[in-house]
Amino acid sequence: MQLLLLHLDDALELQPDFIRACVNAGAGEIQADTEGRAIRLWGKDSDLSAVRSKLAHRMLRGRKDAHLCFMGSGDFHHVTALLLDIALERDGNPATVIHFDNHPDWVHFNDGMHCGSWVNRALHHSQVQKVITVGVCSNDLRKPEWKGANLSALKQGRLELYPYDHPPSRVKKDYGSGSSYRQASGSLCWKTIAAIGEQNFVDRLLSRIETEAVYLTIDKDVLDRADAITNWDQGRMRLPYLLTLISEIGCRHRIVGADVTGDYSIPSYTGGVWTMLLKHGEILLDQPRRPSDPRLATNINTAANHALREVLARAIS
Repeated sequence: MQLLLLHLDDALELQPDFIRACVNAGAGEIQADTEGRAIRLWGKDSDLSAVRSKLAHRMLRGRKDAHLCFMGSGDFHHVTALLLDIALERDGNPATVIHFDNHPDWVHFNDGMHCGSWVNRALHHSQVQKVITVGVCSNDLRKPEWKGANLSALKQGRLELYPYDHPPSRVKKDYGSGSSYRQASGSLCWKTIAAIGEQNFVDRLLSRIETEAVYLTIDKDVLDRADAITNWDQGRMRLPYLLTLISEIGCRHRIVGADVTGDYSIPSYTGGVWTMLLKHGEILLDQPRRPSDPRLATNINTAANHALREVLARAIS
């Protein structure tokens, strides 16, 4: 397994104990903070290509083993699409993407890629059979058409979405019914983990993975705030349950790559005046206030990262 620390911000640098444990385990560190400031929240394809080049240089030097990459704030979740592309290029087989997140990351976005749009890029990859998103509780599912959601992927069966808990989503168009929802009375009624039951959902999730190869991406905002402190609103899943899901997937499938995002960092970005104003406005609108105790936030995130590294390393091996 290739263990990587991708420094797009200072989130990991604030966790020296975690960095030390990773380096002792043979981790490679990739410094990309300049590129990170350019692509935070969203980035143009040219800036994203610069990040992909750095990743490919480290990851494709004759090695065929799967990667596990920790990469800071969830503001960079679109880097998953780059990591996925490299992992699938290296593996060469069809794969299912399992996406743990409090947000569906399925909005349409032009001229680059947004941390909330990367799922669409993944769905366009020829080797991706399906994306399964798990754990959403956020208001992104409230009137999703109005918010630019790619609901056609649900209708086509290329995307399945299992919220942890969420009321039905009002829609105007007809999307039929799928494995993770049914449409009734102008709403998408979700098959939630809360309704299915956590233990029953383990079997449900495993039954929906139809490829040998799996790519895992984890945004820690899927977790309750007792288990992670992030830049975004957070879900209700607890860390032990997330670790159980990862372990069960690893027992039955070959994990070709994995990444973890969702550590807290103070937003820092570059670009033209208009770009910076847009990003600042998005942060003010969509992100909660800074944590009242930064040291506590770091300690909580460090503990979660240690646990995730241990369980993911076993699952990948």
